Amino acid sequence: QVQLVESGGGLVQAGGSLRLSCASSGRAFNPYQMGWFRQAPGKEREFVATIVWAGGSTYYADSVKGRFTISRDNAKNTVYLQMDSLKPEDTAVYYCGARAYGQAAYNYWGQGTQVTVSS
Repeated sequence: QVQLVESGGGLVQAGGSLRLSCASSGRAFNPYQMGWFRQAPGKEREFVATIVWAGGSTYYADSVKGRFTISRDNAKNTVYLQMDSLKPEDTAVYYCGARAYGQAAYNYWGQGTQVTVSS
């Protein structure tokens, strides 16, 4: 079974930066895709960024484009989300997800890490 563990969340002032990490453990891990999603209070979970594991192609939500950067370390089976120029509206629980080959959707999820941006 694959396990995903997020870290790096916290409280930061608007304009500041945070770096989230998502480390995978368990059986041999070779995802097709990994991504970050977030859920603010009273709202549905939304897509933030994703990276194709093999080729490294990245995609971002319009709301974070130019401010957030997703990256991976294949050797460590870890995906990162560098968040710069943070805004209060970025406040949410951030979740890491992984999509295995042959799956139509993300099928592994982490427990989430809280990011709070104060104005």
